[in-house]
Amino acid sequence: MNKLWYKNAVIYSLDVEVFRDSNGNGVGDFTGLIQCIPYLAGMGVDAVWLQPFYDSPNRDDGYDVRDYFKVDSRLGDLGHFAELVDAADEAGIRILIDLVVNHTSTAHPWFEKAREDSDSKYRDFYIWSDHKPEDDGKHAVLEELQGHTNWTYDRSAKKWYYHTFLPNQPDLNISNPEVRAEIIRVIHFWLKLGISGFRIDATPHMFREKGSEKFDGDPLQILRDFREFTEVHNRDAILLAEVDVDPKRYRDFFGDQDKVHMLFDFHLNNSIFLALVTGKAIPVRKALRKLPRLGAREQMANFLRNHDELSLAQLSKKEQQTVFSAFAPEEGMRIFDHGIRRRLAPMLKNDRKRLEMAYSLLFSLPGTPVIRYGQELGMGENLELKERDSVRTPMQWDSGKNGGFSEAPEDQLIKPVLSEGEFGYQKLNVTDQHRDPESFLNWMTRCIRFRKEVIEIGHGKWDLIKVSHPAVLALSFHYENRTSLIFHNFSEKEVIVSFEFKSQDEMLDVFGDVRYGQFDARSGNIKLSAFGYRWIRKRNIF
Repeated sequence: MNKLWYKNAVIYSLDVEVFRDSNGNGVGDFTGLIQCIPYLAGMGVDAVWLQPFYDSPNRDDGYDVRDYFKVDSRLGDLGHFAELVDAADEAGIRILIDLVVNHTSTAHPWFEKAREDSDSKYRDFYIWSDHKPEDDGKHAVLEELQGHTNWTYDRSAKKWYYHTFLPNQPDLNISNPEVRAEIIRVIHFWLKLGISGFRIDATPHMFREKGSEKFDGDPLQILRDFREFTEVHNRDAILLAEVDVDPKRYRDFFGDQDKVHMLFDFHLNNSIFLALVTGKAIPVRKALRKLPRLGAREQMANFLRNHDELSLAQLSKKEQQTVFSAFAPEEGMRIFDHGIRRRLAPMLKNDRKRLEMAYSLLFSLPGTPVIRYGQELGMGENLELKERDSVRTPMQWDSGKNGGFSEAPEDQLIKPVLSEGEFGYQKLNVTDQHRDPESFLNWMTRCIRFRKEVIEIGHGKWDLIKVSHPAVLALSFHYENRTSLIFHNFSEKEVIVSFEFKSQDEMLDVFGDVRYGQFDARSGNIKLSAFGYRWIRKRNIF
C-alpha cells in the first residue's frame, strides 16, 4: 500500500475506443487495451486514466451516460473490464476512470422516469422550471453546440429542464440527498472492481446554483463525503477533479486535505502556452506564484493537451488572441470562442527542440504530469473531423493497415486514422519509433525515467529561483536529503544567465537537451541553449 503513490506518478490518458481494436470491428476495446499494457509499462506509466466507457448513446463521446453500472457493449463487458484491471495491476499500473455525475443522458432511466411521472422520486433528480428563466445561457458550456441556452423544453414533462452542456445531457440535482446516495453507489461499484480512483468531470459545475436547486450548508461538503467513502473502501484510491477556475478557488476544492486529492491546473496550462508563444517564462512564473502551498496529501495535476479543446479561458482576451495568432491562425483551428482544437506537435511545427523543452517542463513542474495518448509520438490532428474529434484520432501503432489500430475496412473505423503528411501513420508510429534510439518516443521514455528518479519534484518543497533573463524559468526542489535545480529556456537563442541560489553541495547535470559543462552553483551563472533545459541534482543522494 502506498497512499501517496500519485505524488510521484506519471498518468496516461486514453479513450478505449480509439486505442486498439482486437476483433476487427473498427472500434477499440478492452481486450485491445490489455494487449497494449506491456507497452505502457515499458514507457514507465504508473496509472491509466480512461475516458468514459459507460453504456451511452455516444452523442458526446461517452460523457452522456445512460447506465453507470454497464459498459459500452462495443468495448466489451464487465468481465473484460475486470481482466483489464488485473492485467494492469500485474504490470504495476493503476486504473483511473471518469466519474461523470454533473449530468446524465436523456436516455438514462432516471430521466425517462422523471419526464413521464411528476410524482416519481426521479422528478427531483433533475432541475426543472415551469418557465424559461430570464438568465438563460449564463452558464452555457459548449455554447455553439447547444444554442447558447441552459434550458430545454420537455414535451412529456411539460417543463423546462436545466443542462450545463448539451440538451441531451440534463444536469442532476446534486442538492438532492437521494442523488448523492446514487453517486456513492456508483463510486462503490467501481472501487469494488479494483480501480484506483476517479477523475471527477466538470467539478465546479456540480455545485453551482441552478434554477431552484438549493444546497444546505457548504455544497462542497459533498466532496468530503466522496473522499471519506472512497478512502474507507480503498485507502489508495484518489479523487482528481477537473476544475477550470481561478487559482484563488483551488483551496475550496482541496479543503483541509479532506476533499479531493488532486486538481488539474488549467491556469498554469494556459500560462505555459502564452509563454511558448512569447518566448518568455514570465507567464509561468506568475502562474506558479498564484498556486496555494499544498499539504502532504494534496497535489496538482499538470498537462499540456487533454482530450478536449485547448481552452484558453484563464487568459485575457488580448492574451488569447496572442496565442491564437501563433497556434490557431485559421478559423477552423478554433472552437467555442476561446478554444483550440489542435495537438501540440503541429502547434509547435513539429520542432523537436521546442517539443522536448515543453515536455521537459511538464515533467518537472510542481505536481504530477498527465500525458495524452499519442503525445509520446508527437501525433497530429485531423482538422477535417468535427469539433473536438480533431484530436481524438486512433492511436498509430505501425505503418501497416489503419496504422495497426484495426483490421477493419477503412470505412468501418470509429474514426479515420491520420494517414497524410508528416503526422500520418506511415511516417509516425510506435513500431518505427521503438527501433530508433533517437525517436521522440524513446526520448519521452527517458524523460519519464528521470522524472520518477527525481522524486523531490513530486514530494518536495519547491521554490522559484530568481534569474536575470525573462526567457528562463528556474525552480528548486527539496525533499529529505535531495535537492534539484531545473532550468528551462523559452527563447530561440542561447543564453547565459545569472541566478540566485546558494549551495556548497556538488551538483551534477542528470538530464538535458545537450551535454553541458560542469555545473557550479557557486558561480551563480548557467548556460542554456536555444529552447534548452537542464535538470541538475545534488550529488551522492542515493
